[in-house]
Amino acid sequence: MERRTLLRAAVIGGSSAVLGGTLWRGAAYAAPAQPGTGPYGAPGAPDANGIRLPSGFTSRIIARSGQTVPGTSYTWHDAPDGGACYADGTGWIYVSNSEISPGGGASAVRFSSTGTVTSAYRVLSGTRTNCAGGRTPWNTWLSCEEVSLGHVYETDPWGVKAAVRRDAMGRFKHEAAAADPVRKVIYLTEDETNGRFYRFVPTTWGDLSSGTLQVMVAGTATSGSFTWANVPDPDGSPTTTRTQVSGSKSFNGGEGCHYADDTVWFTTKGDNRVWQVNLTANTYELAYDDSLVTSGTAPLTGVDNITGSSSGDLFVAEDGGTMDICVITPDDVIAPFLRIDGQSGSEITGPAFSPDGTRLYFSSQRGTSGSSSGGITYEVRGPFRA
Repeated sequence: MERRTLLRAAVIGGSSAVLGGTLWRGAAYAAPAQPGTGPYGAPGAPDANGIRLPSGFTSRIIARSGQTVPGTSYTWHDAPDGGACYADGTGWIYVSNSEISPGGGASAVRFSSTGTVTSAYRVLSGTRTNCAGGRTPWNTWLSCEEVSLGHVYETDPWGVKAAVRRDAMGRFKHEAAAADPVRKVIYLTEDETNGRFYRFVPTTWGDLSSGTLQVMVAGTATSGSFTWANVPDPDGSPTTTRTQVSGSKSFNGGEGCHYADDTVWFTTKGDNRVWQVNLTANTYELAYDDSLVTSGTAPLTGVDNITGSSSGDLFVAEDGGTMDICVITPDDVIAPFLRIDGQSGSEITGPAFSPDGTRLYFSSQRGTSGSSSGGITYEVRGPFRA
């Protein structure tokens, strides 16, 4: 995945934009794209499931909260949130969190090589407000509690091994996690208005039972260099982890997090930004900021969960907004990829690609009802860029 320069929202018609250059250096910007000219074209009319998709793509409903997953006897959880996919022989598994309290936890759906649902089951129970999380290189799911003094739970997508609470990863309002196999660390976001960006350095890579929690230290600007500092008391009590290190950088509502190719991206919902961290140069900058929109309507609002494809495209889900999943390409084009109609009281959660990259899974957390019991989990299939 190519690293990006700062993206400037030169919006055309409120639907797509080419975003490029480095704003504080006064660099030239690329010519704007025409409306709807993202790599897949503009989303079309809503299909039978109320999803607007580009030509060549189709959707299906995988599960609904409170109802049995078709083809199984398992009842799908309420408020589906963060998710990830795992190869399973010739098939795959999609894991999904449940953002309710009490209850929370996570469930999984298993698919055959043809995409047929073969089973569904629980992988984590008895936790609280499990929002996002992250996939590890050793094929576990890190389920994060988005509550004060919340924990990270390492779970087995196959549902065979018992979930384990990973206390060494700190207690705070956990949101997302992203594994970096090069530096052998896990990056963590914190969903507070003055949240921090962390990394966890395990004592032994592949074993999260012990290690060091560190926080990003940087200035107040939107770009610059940074360092990491140890958090003295990862337990976060009586002093919260985000206030223990002088000079640690504050972020307004950390959300999704994604690592690829020596870069980590994360979103902050309080100021509607996507941040890009260059891990080779130890620098950070903005990858998207809707406050820089010069005309029209920002193409991406309510930034939340984020994932990437093998082509280098980022897919960012909206919490509210116009219920879009937007794509940010390596050549700095931002455009809606899909839109869900008639669910303005919901948010899009848990985007994740099947191992072969041909199917995208995600949920509408509250569906048409606007309540946690109305969640719907979808699959979109089509010619995603390789």
